[in-house]
Amino acid sequence: MASIGKIARRTFLIGSAAIVGGVAFGAYYVSRPAPNPLKPTEGEAALNPFVLIDQQGVTLFAPRAEMGQGVKTTWAALIAEELDVELDQIRVLHGPAAAAYYNSALMGEVLPGKGYDKSDFMHGVAETLGKIGKVIGMQVTGGSTSMVDGFERMRAAGASARETLKEAAAQQLGVDRQSLKTADGKAIAPDGTEIAYGELAVVAATLDPVKADVRPSAEWRLLGKSQPRIDMVGKSTGTAEFGIDVRLDGMKFASVRMSPRHAGMTKFDASAAQQMPGVEKVIDLGTGVAVVANNTWIAMQALESLEIEWEEAPYPPETDQILAKIASAFDADANSTMRDDGDVETIPAGATEVRAEYQVPYLAHATMEPMNATALYSGTQLDIWCGNQAPIFVARHCAKAVELEPEAVDVHTTYLGGGFGRRGEVDFAVLAARVAKEMPDVPVQVTWSREEDMQHDFYRPAAIGRFRGAVQDGKAVMLDGGIAAQSCAHQAMGRWMGAPAAGPDKTTVDGAFNAPYAIPNFRVRGYLADLAVPVGFWRSVGASVNGFLLDSFIDEMAHAAGRDPLEFRLELAMAEWAPAAACLETVRDMSGWTGKTPEGVGRGVGFTYSFGTPVAQVIEVVDEDGTIRINKAWIACDVGIALDRSIIEAQMIGGMNYGLSAACFGEITFADGEVEQMNFPDYDAIRMHTAPITEVAILENKRHISGAGEPGTPPSMPALGNALFDLTGTRARELPFSKSFDLLL
Repeated sequence: MASIGKIARRTFLIGSAAIVGGVAFGAYYVSRPAPNPLKPTEGEAALNPFVLIDQQGVTLFAPRAEMGQGVKTTWAALIAEELDVELDQIRVLHGPAAAAYYNSALMGEVLPGKGYDKSDFMHGVAETLGKIGKVIGMQVTGGSTSMVDGFERMRAAGASARETLKEAAAQQLGVDRQSLKTADGKAIAPDGTEIAYGELAVVAATLDPVKADVRPSAEWRLLGKSQPRIDMVGKSTGTAEFGIDVRLDGMKFASVRMSPRHAGMTKFDASAAQQMPGVEKVIDLGTGVAVVANNTWIAMQALESLEIEWEEAPYPPETDQILAKIASAFDADANSTMRDDGDVETIPAGATEVRAEYQVPYLAHATMEPMNATALYSGTQLDIWCGNQAPIFVARHCAKAVELEPEAVDVHTTYLGGGFGRRGEVDFAVLAARVAKEMPDVPVQVTWSREEDMQHDFYRPAAIGRFRGAVQDGKAVMLDGGIAAQSCAHQAMGRWMGAPAAGPDKTTVDGAFNAPYAIPNFRVRGYLADLAVPVGFWRSVGASVNGFLLDSFIDEMAHAAGRDPLEFRLELAMAEWAPAAACLETVRDMSGWTGKTPEGVGRGVGFTYSFGTPVAQVIEVVDEDGTIRINKAWIACDVGIALDRSIIEAQMIGGMNYGLSAACFGEITFADGEVEQMNFPDYDAIRMHTAPITEVAILENKRHISGAGEPGTPPSMPALGNALFDLTGTRARELPFSKSFDLLL
């Protein structure tokens, strides 16, 4: 029991019932399985990291973080479906930082190709490539991959558990395993004898796991249906533990003030802070200062009293200078040409040329829960409590920061009060580890102020898109696009892996080069801007930029061709990829699209393919005495296999509103090297009274399952822009739209 007990104390079972007589089941479809982090002693077995049966029931060790996307519920449903238990019979706990919990789907995203044209062979290649994830520690929640990663693995784990428990029951009853049934967490003999799974755990621990096929979808009880969210009770009652809720005996509280210019610190004067009641320590962090105090508010107030001189920013200090640097990337060679069909150099005779340039700003993640982490350093051991999207990376970087081996760091992953890619970074955990090292054997919670959070994000890159196209006889015959931006992929991978990434960057042009449109002459190139502004993954990543850039241009081409914008897209999609066309047809029918709107009403359509999922949206806006309100929205998406429709619907609506918030109000600007936006009054969002009434249709025409967490974001931005054009006749090619229109706040 010692090993599991250690995990319980230090990793992820704090506050949970003890695991006694445990037996874990599952199937690992890898040639060289990663070590199982569960190390039971005599009478116990841990045959797989995911499912554990004990005398109290079933425990799922989830490898992905719950940050509002419903992953805990659907992962549990995948297990419950095969194990013949109900959702309320499963405890779900986040797994520790361990290679066994690698994301098998993320690495496949780096393969070249448009995605929607991926053959079964290439799907197999992607699955094989995914195994590299366990070698490099890709225990990452992101990329809309949780269900893609877990769909087969979790069902296989549940099926193996079921059959192994049946074998244990068969040996105990002296019958053949095939004669037994399972239901409600019990093995049932032909004569009606029932044995609860918990009673079989110790016997099953002595058996080799039984391989079993997963059940066909026709036999599903839970999957494919909406399930009650298993995290909602805790979140509704305030008992769910987020990082900022962690409380430990003897805890101290701290906050940080880092360089607003993302540079060094020349000097600082802490004399005023050190005299404040409740302040215990002022820590020089090199590029900033931490204050440890009796509570967080005192720490933040003490930081405000500091007199600090900062070094100059390592990037141009003003926004217009930064944008000029991005534009200059077009003067160099393209980093990538991910699509190059036909001839884009020559405008066909008789065709009408269309040109446009678009610009989008830097964006912050603006998570509702500010960055925070709690750390306890003993000299030989470090414990970190925080909401995070990459526990292994947290462990590695924190270990390096306090000069320990990664094995000496235990990461306790709590609920995330918003992630959107921001908590895939490790800076907030590393700072907490460094502060804790200065306070040995004292748990310290380091909480950032909202202002510190906004000024020290890893921003969605600003970008400029230059497009040239041609239409002839009502059809698109040519499209040539260039996109200039910083590479968030190169920067983030460099931070994660400790070495700069290089080579063609697929992410910067994602959502543009792989648009499923049959344009005979179609080229998209990416140009990387060399800037030190910190950038990272933001919900829907490159597609969040290119959904607006490309699909706004498609709309302009449709008008230049004298065509209905939706029918124009539909014709292009029908000739390229049927699932994309079906989404457009569905959203057309849902919204009652006619291409004509009454006075004071505008409608626009947007379409983007990202993360394997095509999404079409129609946005309706209305003019109310000169103020424009977003009134209604319709969404049609195709995720291939809809495991839980209510969760997918929530993700599509949430993703759309996240995109609308950015489209309407989101902008990060710089002055004297410092971010100007400090809090939500400077960085507004869609509110309940400004969010549209929304209807969602979920299609299942694709052959393979795909993600839902991010694909709802990109098409919202062009759909809104196109609706505003329909309403006003003004084509805004720069975000946010609040610069060009009077939008309801």
